[in-house]
Amino acid sequence: MSHPLLEHVFDIRPHEVDTRGRLRPVTLLAYMQNVASEHATQLGVSVRNLQSSGLTWVMSRVHLLMERYPRSGEFITIRTWPVTREGLFSIRDFDLLDGAGERIGAATTSWAALDLVSRRPVRLKERLPHYPLRPVRALEDSFATLPVLVNPQTRLCLPVLRADLDLNQHVNNTVYAGWGLEAAPQSVAEHCQPIEIEIGFRAEAYYGDSIVSLCAAESEDGLCLLHRIENSASGLEVARLRTRWKPVG
Repeated sequence: MSHPLLEHVFDIRPHEVDTRGRLRPVTLLAYMQNVASEHATQLGVSVRNLQSSGLTWVMSRVHLLMERYPRSGEFITIRTWPVTREGLFSIRDFDLLDGAGERIGAATTSWAALDLVSRRPVRLKERLPHYPLRPVRALEDSFATLPVLVNPQTRLCLPVLRADLDLNQHVNNTVYAGWGLEAAPQSVAEHCQPIEIEIGFRAEAYYGDSIVSLCAAESEDGLCLLHRIENSASGLEVARLRTRWKPVG
């Protein structure tokens, strides 16, 4: 019988940590995606399930808030569940626990089911089978539109690699986080870590594209950053991010 909550424990390995020995945010997002995918399979609404009906899942928003990142050799438990299934979007939330069972972070995500032909979202109740919900939020967020980055202070050009692609043949959502964080000013990246990451996905990126990752400080202390990721050829905005950083000892 399908259960509205799934829990998975990950052993953090040396190649998954940063230069300070802490779990990389992009790796954590990949962990979350793995658990969400496993749960969707159990619930009968995996990407492969949807593809047989001419649909696929795409993430529209993610908001991650961390108290601390675990280190190499530690364990992290990820719990996930679908919260809502209304209109065009389904919300899926996450609790993140350390090896002692203490809550060290939380996340909320919003997903749409995309028609593979029209590339437009469909109404979920009309096209998806029933699956159980757990109407509890791990992280409250109404998913208001993220601010626009107007005057970038840093600019980084990157190619889309084959390794960036997923089952949908477009760039995997975790890659956008890496692109955004990579453009953070060196003065921030060297002495701080991102404890909050918000991403709004606005368009798809494909192999052969080149992207530009732009960044600027939103706050006076320079620890809240706005990001814009765009297609270098067309200027089309493919993702918008906001990150909040804190100094590390």
